[in-house]
Amino acid sequence: MTDQTQEEGLILNGLTKILGGRVIIDNLHLTVKKGEMVSLLGPSGCGKTTTLRMIAGFLIPDKGDIRLNGKDVTLLGPEKRPSAMVFQNYALWPHMSVFKNVAYPLKVRKLPKEEIERRVHEALGVVNLMHHKDSRPGQISGGEQQRVALARALVQEPDILLLDEPLSNLDAKLRVKVREDIRELQRRLGITTVIVTHDQDEALSISDRIAVMNAGKIEQFSTTQELYDRPETEYVANFIGSLNRVEGGYADGKVVPGDEIVGIRPEDVIYGATATPGAFPATVSLVVPRGHFSEVYLKRDDVELRAFISVDVPRVGDMGFARVVKALVYKDGKLVRVA
Repeated sequence: MTDQTQEEGLILNGLTKILGGRVIIDNLHLTVKKGEMVSLLGPSGCGKTTTLRMIAGFLIPDKGDIRLNGKDVTLLGPEKRPSAMVFQNYALWPHMSVFKNVAYPLKVRKLPKEEIERRVHEALGVVNLMHHKDSRPGQISGGEQQRVALARALVQEPDILLLDEPLSNLDAKLRVKVREDIRELQRRLGITTVIVTHDQDEALSISDRIAVMNAGKIEQFSTTQELYDRPETEYVANFIGSLNRVEGGYADGKVVPGDEIVGIRPEDVIYGATATPGAFPATVSLVVPRGHFSEVYLKRDDVELRAFISVDVPRVGDMGFARVVKALVYKDGKLVRVA
């Protein structure tokens, strides 16, 4: 039991939260290991931010308990928890310098001036912002403001770091750069981290494991590869990556009549001009350039499949042969087999 507690930095046990008479979180269970980076991923309204706010102490669950490093913190306020949160809007004081923004939570705790200065310098060094310590938030870029918010969280030396959609205010190119910085920083410090996002690319690129949420529950909690290769529910399969969804059955590499749902990743559809074993005739109905590959729509009778093709891209109207190399088969929304 002792070894298990040391491994489990965060345990959410049967959390339920009702807001406005509606169940937002419904008997949620989650275990995050020490030093792990976990994403809560899902669409707006699925309960991921509510879960994060309960972990941080801004909301108290109606049922269930929260344990951090083996200690029950369910009823503790945020200031009494060994956690720090980076908010979506960063919540920086515009009239304060970067140094004063980072120092603020330590001043509230009335720490000695010398210790505050030492810890702020260390935190700014970690995020490479010492050269901006006297600047104000309005004088630095959005990415730098995000790093100030990170430094303000890290200066508190938390056991767990909580990030609420931290990259949503950045443009697409900067978002990629900053998420790489966050991942590198998290690995270097070995700090347990939970991040909320609705962006699957973001979650897949930085997480050790991902909890896909739907209607206040976790549909699946797995590694990024497991989520993509073996999504346990049809909901997860549709949410993670691209998917051809076909009603019917699946046998011998073909969609056949049936009462199941067949999910096929576009990269698992092979198209060529000549017939190969297991292939079926198909006509190109649409070609969408995607940069380094093209998304090609292949039609046969009333079934249309998307395929990702990077070389020898066909043209609309071309007739060839398609072959499915892998399919996910679902019954009543649950994965029954990978064929």
